[in-house]
Amino acid sequence: MRGVTGSVAAGVASVVIAAGYGGPEVLSVIDEPTPGPGPGEARIEVRAASVNPIDYKVYSGAFGADPARLPIRLGSEAAGVVTAVGPDAAGPAGPVAVGDEVIAFRAPGAYAAELVVPAQALVPKPAALDWAQAAGLMVTGVTAWHALAVTGVHQGDTVLIHAAAGGVGVMAVQLAVGRGASVVATASPARHAFLRELGATPVAYGPGLAGRVRAAAPGGVTAALDLIGTDEAMEVSLALVPDRARVVTIAAFAKGLEAGIKVIGGAPGADPGTEIRNAARLDLARLAGEGKLKVFVTQTFPLTEAAAAHRAIMTGHATGKIVLLP
Repeated sequence: MRGVTGSVAAGVASVVIAAGYGGPEVLSVIDEPTPGPGPGEARIEVRAASVNPIDYKVYSGAFGADPARLPIRLGSEAAGVVTAVGPDAAGPAGPVAVGDEVIAFRAPGAYAAELVVPAQALVPKPAALDWAQAAGLMVTGVTAWHALAVTGVHQGDTVLIHAAAGGVGVMAVQLAVGRGASVVATASPARHAFLRELGATPVAYGPGLAGRVRAAAPGGVTAALDLIGTDEAMEVSLALVPDRARVVTIAAFAKGLEAGIKVIGGAPGADPGTEIRNAARLDLARLAGEGKLKVFVTQTFPLTEAAAAHRAIMTGHATGKIVLLP
């Protein structure tokens, strides 16, 4: 990476905030000072920021409604160009320099035109991805990677992936297929052709799911990923996978802990998998750069229309990523 310095003076940038708790109507765009980067930090000009379900949950009241937390800056992943670096700014791939094209994750407050983050949050952007795709790689990618890691999915396995056409599901299908596993994927019939293109055998969810999975995988299912948290996903996974250590949920936290399966994510009692997820970033970028992992962006919105982007993702019907463009 280039050893260029660059101005570290503070600036002003547009950012999205939640000024209160509620629905997307509480979002607004304001101008805030962007400080110069300190030691071990870098400033990036954001070219795209990804929208994820957690982004609206933080101001919905789902995690409490402490007024002391307001206003809340939103977002956690972005892609952009480094415009300034502080002393000793180095990321997982080495020194970070002005002009580098990077993916930022974890990047709190990523819904912004400009952002200061620890350099350790930055990995090189694969040239094969455009800005929107690059911004949408990490949150779903590291979650899928973590789910496959804790269930030990490997070549020869048959893995059942619930909600396979969702953001994490699309990543999990590709990564599992890449590991040499067979994938049975639950989704609505409208998304079955898409999942077949990714290498999965799709089945419709709903009554009779267990029978359809058995028909699709006559040799049995060795692991299951619950990416939706429904009773159906939990019950079918427990019925079909003999080893509960090879069943994971990212959504049914209480039921998962009670059932003795793997529970991952940010909820109390769940395994956050911080080291696994951080280590996965370079592998995800490499796979994407090699064309072995695709990011599907279905909608983009200007940063000023973050509320509309949240209304779109709240429907739960987005197959690909929704991305904001500053």
